This record gives sequence, C-alpha cells and structure tokens, in this order.
Amino acid sequence: MSHEDETPKGPDTPEAAEHRLRRELPEEVPATAAETANEDAAKGPGPGLTGRQRLVQGLWPPRVSRAQLIVALLLFGLGFGLAVQVASNSDSGNALRGARQEDLVRILDELDNRTQRLADEKQGLEDQRSELENSSNQAEEARKQTVEKEKQLGILAGTVAAQGPGITMTIDDPKGTVQADMLLDAVQELRAAGAEAIQVNGVRVVANTYLTDSGKSVSVDGNKISQPYRFKVIGKSQDLEPALNIPGGVVQTLEKEQATVTVERSTKIIVDALRAAKRPDYARSSSQ
Repeated sequence: MSHEDETPKGPDTPEAAEHRLRRELPEEVPATAAETANEDAAKGPGPGLTGRQRLVQGLWPPRVSRAQLIVALLLFGLGFGLAVQVASNSDSGNALRGARQEDLVRILDELDNRTQRLADEKQGLEDQRSELENSSNQAEEARKQTVEKEKQLGILAGTVAAQGPGITMTIDDPKGTVQADMLLDAVQELRAAGAEAIQVNGVRVVANTYLTDSGKSVSVDGNKISQPYRFKVIGKSQDLEPALNIPGGVVQTLEKEQATVTVERSTKIIVDALRAAKRPDYARSSSQ
C-alpha cells in the first residue's frame, strides 16, 4: 500500500476544500475595456448625474435621419413664406394705418359714391332699354337717344365743349420739380373720382392723352405747357376734391416736391378746349 492509501480518510478541513476548488476552477480572465463600457452603458447613468445632465446626454449629439431633415427644411420654407406674406400685408396697410379718422371716413364716402355712380349708370341704361321696348314710335325714340348719346360721346372725345359743376386745381412749381408722371397721376385720380371732362392749360384731356417731360416743363399731347399748371375738371366736387387730398395722394406728393397746390370748388366749370375728330386707322364698328 502506498502512503496516500494509509492516510486516514475523514471530513475535509476548510483549507483543504479551498485548495481543491482552486485546482478545479480555471484561472480568471480579465474583462476587456469594451465589455466594461457595455456593462456601464447597460447600467444607465450613474447615480451622480442630475436630470438636466441626463437630458443633455439624451439630446446631444443629435441623431437626425434624412427624412427628418427634409421635413425640417420644408417647414422652414413654409414659415419663411408666411412671414414674407404677413410683412407684405403689413406694408400695404401702412399708408392708411397712419391716416386720421376724418381721412378714412372721406375715403369710405368716396368709395360709396363711386358705387352709387355705377348703380345710377346701370339704372339709366335699363331705363333706355325700357323706353325703346315700350315706345309707340321706336324709330323716333331711337333717334333721340342717338342724338343724346352723340353729345355724351362728344364730351368724352373732346369734340364738343362742356360745362357743369366741378373744381379748378392750380399747381405752382417755381423750382421746376414737378414731372409729367405726377400730373398723369392727378389725371388718373380725377378720372377714378368721376371726372367727366378735363382741361389742362388749354389742352383737352381725352382717352389717348399722353404727358411727357420737356426740360423743366411738361408737354400734353405734344403741346408744351408752362407752370402754373391749371386743371379745369367737371364732375361732382364732393368726390373730386377729397380724392386729391387722400393721405399719400396727389396733393401730398406734389407738396413734397415743394410745389403749391390750390383746389377750388365751383358750380360752373367751362371746358372749351376742343379736339379734332379723328377717324381710326384700323378700328371699325362691329355692329351690322
């Protein structure tokens, strides 16, 4: 028998048991750095981080996909377009935003008057049609209406003189700063306010009238006129004068050029400058 067989067998001591386990278990392998980082990430933020620090770690660095980037660009473009539109609408209302209450009331009255004039003109045409349909002598009635219409067209064409209530506007321009486009704006504003006949310094203003600069003065249809520029206008003076004095209108524009503007109402304005009737070169009546 060997020496080991002769060793008495009995319960292991604690030291012997630990020695035997060390021989049976493999040696410990140190953990790599990557495994340590993964374990730390799995454990979550350390107990020492505050709520704000956790929020920053969750949001930065940002993780943006291509689809999210496209949506963000589209939303930015839409917001920019809306901002430009709002700014444009705000600029368009600046002219009236600073106007006094009296000026706004006058502008509204002018719009109401224009609407009323159109309604009256429509009613007049309907009355003429009714007279033609109901007249026992339609030929005679048609002749009368033709003569009356010829007179009206003659006034508009400048081939006949006209008289009626209206205004006289005088523009003194000692420094020669008033230009043709400013006088043209005055003509257009008067027409929009219901002017039926206009004469400027002896020149009749008609549908094809043009104004050009001529040195320090202005030419109307090729006729050079000098200041003071005097407008004789037939129409409803209660509409014509306020139209010239609206905020940012004709009078304010001319006064910025250091010109002096005087507007006078009258119950009788005579427009006697005439234009020769000109036969159109190409246009012909389409009525059969």
